[in-house]
Amino acid sequence: MENDNRQKVKLLQLIEILKQDTDPEHPLKTVELCAKLKEVGITCDRRTLSRDILALQEFNYPISSRMIGHEKAYYSEQKRGFSVAELKIMIDAIQAASFVTPDKTEDLVYRIAEMGGSRKADILKSNIVCFNTRKHTNEDIYKNVEVLETALQAKTQASFYYFDRNEKGERVYRKKKKRYIVEPMALIFHEDNYYLMCFSSKYNGITNYRVDRMEEVAVEDAPVSQDAIIDDSDITEYTKQAFKMYGGPVMDVTLQFDDKLIGVVQDNFGEQVNIVRTAPTTCVASVQLQVSPTFWGWLFQFGKQMSILSPEELVKEYKEKAVNLVG
Repeated sequence: MENDNRQKVKLLQLIEILKQDTDPEHPLKTVELCAKLKEVGITCDRRTLSRDILALQEFNYPISSRMIGHEKAYYSEQKRGFSVAELKIMIDAIQAASFVTPDKTEDLVYRIAEMGGSRKADILKSNIVCFNTRKHTNEDIYKNVEVLETALQAKTQASFYYFDRNEKGERVYRKKKKRYIVEPMALIFHEDNYYLMCFSSKYNGITNYRVDRMEEVAVEDAPVSQDAIIDDSDITEYTKQAFKMYGGPVMDVTLQFDDKLIGVVQDNFGEQVNIVRTAPTTCVASVQLQVSPTFWGWLFQFGKQMSILSPEELVKEYKEKAVNLVG
């Protein structure tokens, strides 16, 4: 009975080693597999190992082999959840996200790296670059997201204390620390921060709250209104209204800009935006946007490299604002 149990454990360990440490580009020779089994306290010779692998193959485990020199090497063909490139992208996204605190970032990065198996984890860990020095410090972010997601799924209201920070980094609560009671619509990740998008009956529109600035988030019993319930297909459009040039009337605007800003225009209005070159270094694009302080701030950062050609009333407003800026 003891020998049967030892054999079962050996097979399980062998499956795990093949899954974690091998792929078609990185097979392990028979002697290497025996050495790895020995590391976990299981003795196995090369002849027995070959029989074990044959038994696993008969039970349809995706194990293949190829010759390396004069030795046979084995590897698992079972597809892992993510490739090295995919895991690296996830790690970079975690590193870049301001709302993920430093401690949570480190924890998540290494847990994601482990998903790639021992060999891939070593590669990922050796290439981790910490490039975001603006990490927030609210360790309740995960709990906040979990509670808010519960409210969204149940279509109920949520409540929380909301704060800013003063020059010393201390929390300063809005509304004299009275609880906000909101109607959640969606959780949105935008420009390194997590936001809760809500419907506001007071303003008959959308309001947004930074999740990392919430404290003591709770699910309320009261249901949200019908206005707060949106289809997944509508979330993109609502997000544009909430974050892209928000807060003003929608207008068709013709922009003229230096061709060095083609990428900037595409980033903001989509790669399918119609751009026409009108001079060797000048382009024109017709876009639809909401005219708001956000739009003006975005436009003026480019100085003389970008201007408005139409409509006429917006050109006039643009010139007035430019005069006010220098005056």
